[in-house]
This record gives sequence, C-alpha cells and structure tokens, in this order.
Amino acid sequence: MTAQPITVAAPPSAVPRSRRHRISGWDAEDLHAWQNGGQKIARRNLIWSVFAEHIGFSVWSIWSVMVLFMPQNVYHIDAAGKFYLVAVPTLVGAVLRLPYTTAVARFGGRNWTIVSALLLLIPLVLAWWYMMNPGASYSTCLIVAAFAGFGGGNFASSMTNINAFFPVRLKGWALGLNAGGGNIGVPVIQLVGLLVIATLGNRSPELVCAGYLVLVGFAALCAALFMDNLDGQKSDGAAMLQVLRFTDSWLISFLYIGTFGSFIGYSFAFGQVLQINYLATPHTSAAAAALHAAQIAFLGPLLGSLSRPIGGLLADRLGGAKITLWCFVAMVGATAILVMAGARNDAQHGKISAGIMLAYVVGFILLFVISGVGNGSVYKMIPAIFAAKSLALNDRSPVEVIGWERAMAGALIGIAGAIGALGGVGINVVLRASYAGAAKSATTAFWVFLGFYVLCAAVTWIAYVRRRDTAAPV
Repeated sequence: MTAQPITVAAPPSAVPRSRRHRISGWDAEDLHAWQNGGQKIARRNLIWSVFAEHIGFSVWSIWSVMVLFMPQNVYHIDAAGKFYLVAVPTLVGAVLRLPYTTAVARFGGRNWTIVSALLLLIPLVLAWWYMMNPGASYSTCLIVAAFAGFGGGNFASSMTNINAFFPVRLKGWALGLNAGGGNIGVPVIQLVGLLVIATLGNRSPELVCAGYLVLVGFAALCAALFMDNLDGQKSDGAAMLQVLRFTDSWLISFLYIGTFGSFIGYSFAFGQVLQINYLATPHTSAAAAALHAAQIAFLGPLLGSLSRPIGGLLADRLGGAKITLWCFVAMVGATAILVMAGARNDAQHGKISAGIMLAYVVGFILLFVISGVGNGSVYKMIPAIFAAKSLALNDRSPVEVIGWERAMAGALIGIAGAIGALGGVGINVVLRASYAGAAKSATTAFWVFLGFYVLCAAVTWIAYVRRRDTAAPV
C-alpha cells in the first residue's frame, strides 16, 4: 500500500482557475478539492500535455524515419553511419531533459509547454532542408539531426508537470498515460513515413516534415488555450542536487536505462535492423527494403507505448518493484530469442530466411511490449519512494511536506528520464559496433543486451523485492 502524505481538507475554492491560467494552492491529495473540480482540471492538463509530448516524441524520432528515405547511392551514408545518425538526437534529448525538468518550475507548466512545442519547428525545418540537399556533408547531417533532440526534452518537462497535478494513489496511472501517449508519437511518425513511402516511394521526405510543422503549431495553440500553471511548483537545481543524495535515485535511473533506454533505442534502431536484413534477401531493391521495413517497424513502438499505462496500472495495484522485476526477467527471455536467431543467421553466413526474420520480429516486438510495461512500473516507484520518505519529515508542516515530495519526485523524474534515454544511445552504438564487426551481424549486440537485463533483474530483486526493511513500499 502506498503511503499518503497527511493533508488538511480544503474547500473546492482551493483550486480555482484564474483568467491567466494560473492556479494557487493546488493540493491533489485534498479529496474534497479533488472531487469538486480538481479532477477535471488535472485531466484537462493531462490531455493537452499528452498531445504536446506526443508531437515531441515524433520529432525526436524523425530521423528513424528519414533514414528510410536515404538510399546509400544518393546520400552516401552506410548502415553504420545511420546508426550514429539516430543516436545523436537520442543523446541530445537525454541531456536536454535536465534543464527541461527545471523549466516547469521556473516558467510554469503551461508556459513551457508552449515554448517547448514551438522549438520543435527548428529541427523540422532543418530536416526538410537537408533531405532536399543530399549533397550536404555527413557532418552537416549529424548537426541537423542533433536539433531533433529538442523533442526528447519535452518528456521530462511534461512528466514533471503532470506529476504535480495528480495524487499519489493515481500517479502510476497518470504518469503512465502521459508517457504512453507521448511514446506513441514514435510509431505515429513511422506510420506517416510508411504512408508516404507506400504511395509516393522513398523520395518525398519533405511531406513528413510539412505535416508535422502544422501539428507543432496546433500543439502550441492548444497548450496556450487549455493548460494551466501551478504556483508553488518546485523542481529546481537545488532539488536535483538534493535528490542525488538518495541511493534510490541512482538505482531508479539505472533501472530506467533498462526499460526506457530499451524502448527508445529499439524504436530508433528497429527499422534500420529490418532494412539491413531485407537488403540481405535476394532481389530486394532499396525502395522495396525501405517499404518492407516501414510496414513492420512502427508496430514495436506502438505496442510498447500502449503497454506503458498498463505497467503503471499494474504497479498501482501490485507494486512497482514486483512488476519491474518480472519485466526484466521477461526481457531476458525475449532477448534470448534474438540471440538464437542471430546465431542461426551467422551460421548461414548472413542469408536471411523467413524463419530467422520472424524470430527477429517476434523478439523485438516482445521487447517493446515488456519494456513499455516496465517504463510504467519504474516511474510509479518514484513518487511512492518519496511519499514514504516524506513521513519522516516530522518537523515540517503538511504543505511543506507536500512541496518537498513534489520537488524530489519531479527532480528524479527528470534525472531518471535523462539517464534512461542514454540507454537508447548505447543500444545504437552497440548495434553499430556489432554490424561493423567481422560477422556483419547484430548477434554480439544481442548478447550484450541480454547480460544487461540479467543485471537489471538482479538489482531490482536485491534493492526492492528481497529487502523487507526497505524505506519505500514500492
């Protein structure tokens, strides 16, 4: 059972909506206020936060789509170069999650959602320009792709903002829904790319960019009209330094590398892996390989996004630590499928059969679904940990306790999100090194991933499941 902070009942007027979209005295734990208007306000902000974050994820992953429009004979970038190309925005997005977390407290959730949405115009315009100028250098392409990292930062600010709107008993569901709805931005832009490739071939990438320019403007407008700022939100630099003193912060960040790092890393790499394999089949052109890859690649991120709220819901009922442990155990099994498929592929000297291709698809799809569940369960553990720790703050008022809990949870959401995203960089770098090896396959990378999931399962078991004296009922 998750510990609840002690609060003083307040009248419904404690959560008024001002003309300037600013709310004072917000207390999500006040059941009276929650049932008399607070719930509607929280849900409205959640809806439009999900939409803005959704567009952010789409822009962050736009280069996983653009590489399908980049035949090597036109852009002169090989498979290894493309893995670096999708790793760069992952890295930038991970770094930006730290300042984006503090931006909510400094500028307000509504205000920063507007600004962060409008910033997405920059990577879209640059991607459009580069794709229309294939003679530009690879270094230029890396710089252009780096700007897509703006979309990765949106996750941290959105999650920090929504964390403050909901009570502890509903945070697993709310954060899971917010993150899952945002994560769906990855398969949606891949579906858009598939639609363009299927109807016009792999030579019209500008249509993908143009469509998202419109959606970015719409996201910023809706945030301005329908979202609110909360007074008293604390997730500043001091909180981020303070939260790092807790061992739990480092452990949660490590576990999030295994869940979210897997989700975002595979989201960016899955289409590439499929395209490489299709190109290894006889009589398959670059255009046909791109189409075949696009037809399958979106399924993994889609299912992984949809499973994230389920992970949060299960964690609300059964505990985040238990669900997270079983997720890592299941990810070990899914990766074992990829290892066996890769070994068989190597034995056949790279000749891809239908059975091997099916095993690759099944293994990756399972990893997407399970990592999605794990994303929801790991993030549920964050507010539960600090809700429990806040009970020891006997020298503070109920309002101060709530403020401390929000600040710590919000800070760790940003830190864990940033560190977790680095796992996506690692996946693409390891895959690139594996394909560049003598075997020209991903089998070595699969072995590395399997070993890492075993380690994550062990950490979860030792730190949160086995321990009966843990300070947090997670």
